[in-house]
Amino acid sequence: MTDKPTIDRPIADLSFEEAMAELERVVGALERGDVALEASIALYERGAALKSHCAAKLADAEAKVELIRAAEGRATGTTPMDAA
Repeated sequence: MTDKPTIDRPIADLSFEEAMAELERVVGALERGDVALEASIALYERGAALKSHCAAKLADAEAKVELIRAAEGRATGTTPMDAA
C-alpha cells in the first residue's frame, strides 16, 4: 500500500491491523496538511469510522478473552486497586 489513505475498501471488511494501519495513514495525511479541505473532511470522517471500527474489534477481542478466562475458572474483568 502507499502512504496515502485509501477509501476503496469498506471499513467493515478491514481487519483490526488493516484498519489501524489505515487510521495511521489518515492521521499522518491530516497532520502533514497536504490535503485539500474537502479531502481533509472526507479523511477525517473515514478516520472517525476507522477509530470506531478498531474500538469495536478490540471490545470483541476483550469479550472473547473474558469468556475464555471464565471457562477456565480464572478471574475476569479488572478492578482498580486502591492506593494504600
